Amino acid sequence: MSLIQLLPDHIANQIAAGEVIQRPASVVKELMENAMDAGATKIDVNIKESGKALIQVVDNGSGMNSADALLCFERHATSKVRKADDLFSLVTKGFRGEALASIAAIAHVEMRTRLESDDTGIQINIEGSKVVSNVEAVCANGTSFEIKNLFYNVPARRNFLKSNQVEFRHIQDEFERVALAHSNVHFTLHHNDSEIYNLTPGVLRKRVVDVLGRKANDRLVPIDESTEIVELKGFVLKPEFARKTRGEQYLFVNDRFFKSNYFNHAINKAFEGLLKERTFASYFLFLTVDPQKIDVNVHPTKTEIKFEEEKHIYSILLSSIRLALGKYNIAPTLDFERETTFDLPSEMRSKPINEPVIRVNPNYNPFDSNTSKVTSTGSKGKKSENFSDAINKHGFGTKEAKTADWENFYSIEDSSKEEETAPLIEEETTPGISQFLIKGNYIFTPSKSGFMVIHARRAYEQILYTDLINSFITNPVESQTLLFPLEKELSKNELASWKSNAMMLKQLGFVGEIKDNEVHLTAVPSVLQDETIQKALDRIIETIAHREIDKGEIAHELVHSIAKSAAMKKMNLNSMDAVNDIIERLFQCENHAYTPGNKQIIDTLSLESIDEKFR
Repeated sequence: MSLIQLLPDHIANQIAAGEVIQRPASVVKELMENAMDAGATKIDVNIKESGKALIQVVDNGSGMNSADALLCFERHATSKVRKADDLFSLVTKGFRGEALASIAAIAHVEMRTRLESDDTGIQINIEGSKVVSNVEAVCANGTSFEIKNLFYNVPARRNFLKSNQVEFRHIQDEFERVALAHSNVHFTLHHNDSEIYNLTPGVLRKRVVDVLGRKANDRLVPIDESTEIVELKGFVLKPEFARKTRGEQYLFVNDRFFKSNYFNHAINKAFEGLLKERTFASYFLFLTVDPQKIDVNVHPTKTEIKFEEEKHIYSILLSSIRLALGKYNIAPTLDFERETTFDLPSEMRSKPINEPVIRVNPNYNPFDSNTSKVTSTGSKGKKSENFSDAINKHGFGTKEAKTADWENFYSIEDSSKEEETAPLIEEETTPGISQFLIKGNYIFTPSKSGFMVIHARRAYEQILYTDLINSFITNPVESQTLLFPLEKELSKNELASWKSNAMMLKQLGFVGEIKDNEVHLTAVPSVLQDETIQKALDRIIETIAHREIDKGEIAHELVHSIAKSAAMKKMNLNSMDAVNDIIERLFQCENHAYTPGNKQIIDTLSLESIDEKFR
């Protein structure tokens, strides 16, 4: 009996689905790209329970006849490729013929499609690669897909799916990528019957603003460069609007989204010196390259692309962005015609210029002790002691220098007395010097073995986190009403995340309402000071909208965000009572050694390690 056997089609399709369909967002991407290839001018996406219950994509494209409608679900059935060379001249999104076969292998699929020239269309129902029904039906021109019970026959894959919030965020990402690449097409997105996007056709700038929010229009810096190698168009956001996450970074080539660390490096280098620490520039850049000079068939998801002239494109990206930033007076430009010899530093331009004065003592004799005592007069006529005066006080320059003078100058002590000196730290410390601060942030307290060092700010963060999480479990966190409502503009993705976590945010002390694309806060947690509210809000939005966190952990992450922001306020540790209070409250915490972010709070310095440094 042969050991090697051919896999049945349904198993082969499930294996292929593991590469192509990783989550509900993958289905949305493939169906939207197929609709674009069909010439659709309007695409409607309807989602239920983040795609786990329903994914519906409806387009007004060309549609299919009955034969093509059945054939499109077969593996490697495609209208895009006829010979191998066609892979290097692709102008469409799909070409492998794996997407529909993979989707049909792991879900319940209903497809309705009709050609514009036909009076009726075709309805096909497939479950686990098996055609359940194939009938004539009345339907609109184009194609409609309904995907239900995704991964119903692959429970292991379904168990790996994240929370509904995380999965829907991935769907939004895929939707935005396709929508940004085709600003001339009308797109809509609904989630659980709520409208998330309604993007009407328009120019690229309008589409970017519709995705980011209306206030983004003034933040965009246009990029427009045309060379024989690449045509580059798009926008970068001004440096002051850089984000702490990489969410708004979009690269397209021939209207196909792709990822490239190499090109991302070029863009970041163009912003060098303009961004705040730990922030990332936002950009929407569209490259048009000869299809024969790129290879899009290097990854199943087609997000990795090889470029034949990537080094040249790198240089063009770098120079084009720098030119645009300089053109709009965002980055300094070099003017080689201007004389810069007499330029002064900016901090010196407002100060008066004093003519330097050189004073010389003509009677100075380095071998004469009487002339060594000289005075120098500064610009304001004041006398100051020179180095000769200082050393003469200790016996230098005199005819009869004594050993005691040298010892006083260098503070020489008898080494034999070293062993008789008191120990660095006594076991029983004297009241009043049990703790002390270094630069207001580190608490040093003696112990029998040496020093215990406490990071005061991290200790306060852990204390706040413990208090807040204990309060949050039983009662809402105490909030304070703001004198004026705080308005915060949110992107569509952030807005949806805020809505889905509205009850939890209210429990944490954030009270307000949503108007247009903004959240208007009327109250915030009372632990936050005025100077820390904005930072806490930024951390909250980053947590709920830009990070993959399980539903069970999101409450802890949000409380940690509030505690971390509140701990940034200036602490009043000027009294010993305040220091003792921090220490006492810290050791009442269940975990007093590390912060919720796993950063160390306490360390110890042994006497042995201290002695070692002075040997």
